[in-house]
Amino acid sequence: MQRRSFLTRSAAVAGTASLAGGITTPAIAQTQPAVSWRLASSFPKTLDTIYGSADAFARRVAQLTGDRFQIRQFAAGEIVPGLQVMDAVQAGTVEIGHTPAYYYFGKDATFAFDCAVPFGLTSRQQTAWFDQGGGRELLREFYRGYGIVNFMGGNTGVQMGGWYRKEIRSVADLKGLKMRVAGFAGRVMERMGVVPQQIPAGDVYAALEKGTIDAAEWVGPYDDEKLGLVRVAPHYYAPGWWETGPQLSFLVNGRQWDRLPKQYQAAIEAAAYECHVRMQAGYDARNPGALARLLKNGAKLHNFGKDVMDAAYRHAGAVMEEEAAKNAKFRKIYEPWKKFRHDQNQWASVAEAAMQNYLITAGRR
Repeated sequence: MQRRSFLTRSAAVAGTASLAGGITTPAIAQTQPAVSWRLASSFPKTLDTIYGSADAFARRVAQLTGDRFQIRQFAAGEIVPGLQVMDAVQAGTVEIGHTPAYYYFGKDATFAFDCAVPFGLTSRQQTAWFDQGGGRELLREFYRGYGIVNFMGGNTGVQMGGWYRKEIRSVADLKGLKMRVAGFAGRVMERMGVVPQQIPAGDVYAALEKGTIDAAEWVGPYDDEKLGLVRVAPHYYAPGWWETGPQLSFLVNGRQWDRLPKQYQAAIEAAAYECHVRMQAGYDARNPGALARLLKNGAKLHNFGKDVMDAAYRHAGAVMEEEAAKNAKFRKIYEPWKKFRHDQNQWASVAEAAMQNYLITAGRR
C-alpha cells in the first residue's frame, strides 16, 4: 500500500518536473487546442541577429506547448512592408508582429517610449524600466487603445551615430546635411540644420553613392557591415545619441491574445523574455569583431564632439518638453520616465560607469 502510494506520488512529481523544465508536456499538450499564428517582422532575413531572435522565439513557443502552438515568421515585405507591421497586427491581418515601436512615431510620439528616445535609457535601464519600473503598465494602457498587447522583444544596445561622406567637426558641419534619419532623431536633427530623409535600408547604399544623401544611420557594426556603407561614406561616428538602448517589441492582437489558453499566454511571455536577452547578448558578442573588420576595410572612427553632443542634448530636451505640453498620452509616460532616467543615471555614476571607464582606460595603457 505504501509502496503503491509512493509510486503514484513519484509519477505525479516527475510529470510536473517535466512540464516545468519545458522538456515534454504530453498530458497537458493533448488537452490543449492546436493553434497556428503568423508573425510579421519589420526586418529582412539577412539581419540574422534581429530576425533570428524572433525565429528562436517561435521555436521556443512551440517547445513550451508540446508543438501545439505554431508561429510562422515572415520577413519584411512578405506579408506587409516593414513599416506597417503594427497596422497589420491591429487589423488582424497577422496575429503577432516583431518591430521597433518608434516606427509608428508618426501616429503618436508616445510609441517611442517602447523603443528609444534621444538621450534615453540604456539597454539595461530600458529593461529595468519596462520590467520593474512601471513601464510595462504604462505602455500596456497606451497600447490598449490600439487593441494590442506588447512584450519586450530584444535590444541592440547603444547604436552607432551613422556613416558620413565628410567629417563632422562642429555643429556648423551639420547644416544642410541630407541624412537618412527619422522619428524623434529627425525632429532634433532638423533644429541643428540637418535635412532628414526617410529611405529604406535597401536603398541607402545607392543614395550615398550617388550623393542623394550625405549620411545615414543604421544599427551598429555587425549590421552596418552588411550594407557596405564603408565604401561610400567612410566616416563612422559614435555614439547614436538618439538610440541609447532601442528595444524591439512583440505586438500581439488583443482579441487573439484573449482567446489563447493561459498556458499559451505564459509561453509567449517566457519566450519573448528569452528572445529579449538573447538579442542583446548576440550584438555584444558580434559587434567587436565587425568593428575591427570595418576599420581594416577603411572605416574612419570618430566620436561626435562635445559641442555637437551638447547641442543635440539641448534640442532633444526642448522637443520632448514641447511634445509633453501638447500630447497628454506622451506626458503621462514622460513624467515618470524622466524621473526614472534621472535616478538610474545617478546610480550608474556611483559604480557601473566608474568601473567601465576605469577598465577602458586601463586596457589602453
